[in-house]
Amino acid sequence: MSGIEAETVAGPGMGAERRDVHERRSRPTPRFSRYSLLGGRRMGPRRGEEAEGLFVDAYGLRWWLLILWIAAMNCLDTYFTLLHLQAGGAEINPVADELLRSGRLGFVLSKTILIGVALVVLTIHKNFTLARLGVYAAASVYTLLVGYHLTLLDR
Repeated sequence: MSGIEAETVAGPGMGAERRDVHERRSRPTPRFSRYSLLGGRRMGPRRGEEAEGLFVDAYGLRWWLLILWIAAMNCLDTYFTLLHLQAGGAEINPVADELLRSGRLGFVLSKTILIGVALVVLTIHKNFTLARLGVYAAASVYTLLVGYHLTLLDR
């Protein structure tokens, strides 16, 4: 059959049919591919949340909205932190305090890059339970943190 193996399969209540048993993919899905942002090439049960522990080159709208929410909350946290520091507040997070020693621009760039890289890693690993928990935890913590910043504005 011109280099493609086939076998005859007969199931219960089915006539004999020929199926291609040749492996259709020579390598697994890469972590980065041209399909990552433009949509996946797979349409089937392996796509989405059911694909626990697999790298899938498609990300749903809900996932992107969650990642954008975290990025937006990070930006608001950065803005409110600088605003409160200008008003005489103090930074209680020792990591952020160390980043602030590099100046405002260094603080903003460092915080944005660190969170951005973390979001990229979590997005690549979205089908792993720990990554999903990390994204949900980050969204929750950042939402609470921005809420706390908003309560400080009333004072």
